[in-house]
Amino acid sequence: MTASADAPFRVVFVCSGNICRSPMADVVFRRIAETSGLSTRVSSSSAGTGDWHVGERADHRTLHALERLGYDGSAHRARQFSFADFDRNDLVVALDRSHERVLRGWARSDDDADKIALLQSFLSDAETLDVPDPYYAGPPMFDEVLGMIERASRALFRQLEPAIRSAG
Repeated sequence: MTASADAPFRVVFVCSGNICRSPMADVVFRRIAETSGLSTRVSSSSAGTGDWHVGERADHRTLHALERLGYDGSAHRARQFSFADFDRNDLVVALDRSHERVLRGWARSDDDADKIALLQSFLSDAETLDVPDPYYAGPPMFDEVLGMIERASRALFRQLEPAIRSAG
């Protein structure tokens, strides 16, 4: 994972439909970058492995969970991951192992595959590598998932930050 002075380090977060977990991760990661003063040197986006929700806003429960913690996810519109995302991004972060398997299947080269990581893998003490899908659960599960994403996103950023800072 390297950063350069010429372009920001780019991260894409990937879940199933791009309406729950990956939009949360994108919004949280952006806030971490802004708070650290590095928002011009690191950028993030999100996508889904499926096309079911393309063009839709994030799930209302996602938006409410984000709002409860002071985040704004209102600009999000779902999109499907494409091969171009491997070219556009330095890191492709899967929210669970099923997404990781799909992404590895889509990787066209070792370079593509080397960009794929699980969000929870950035935590040394993660109880699971999977961020659970809250879609079929109630609001408390969205809050729990957001907490997991915040913690893992902070760990991811801590790993990236030295390279990002030194590139500028």
